[in-house]
Amino acid sequence: MLHAYRYNGAFERNYPRLEPGATSYVATSGRESPLAPWPAEVDGIRVGYMEKKGKKFFAVRLQFEACDIVLETPLALDAERHLGNKRLSPKPILIGDDLASCLLDDIIATNRQQEQDLARLINRVNQVRGGW
Repeated sequence: MLHAYRYNGAFERNYPRLEPGATSYVATSGRESPLAPWPAEVDGIRVGYMEKKGKKFFAVRLQFEACDIVLETPLALDAERHLGNKRLSPKPILIGDDLASCLLDDIIATNRQQEQDLARLINRVNQVRGGW
């Protein structure tokens, strides 16, 4: 499967108002900006990330099919562990299963309070992967 990261705006301005179903963010100009479209080839988990001051990036949202989870505890992204040393950009970044698996492990470890919702998302991904 192919998974992807997509920019969801500046953390300080957008995270407090982030909710499932969001299709835009507030840009630094103060204007509403639409989220970039997902690449057609992405058939796995879609990860929304935000940037904090100081070029720190955090996973804040996971999507797959009808599942759309805003993380209660955003996860700081590690360039090597979560991105395979790819650089984040305004365009969605594609990753494979190994990197997505590491990301999910770390998200679950830091979001125990959302473990059931995250498990449902992961189970559905595995069902689709297995052709169920």
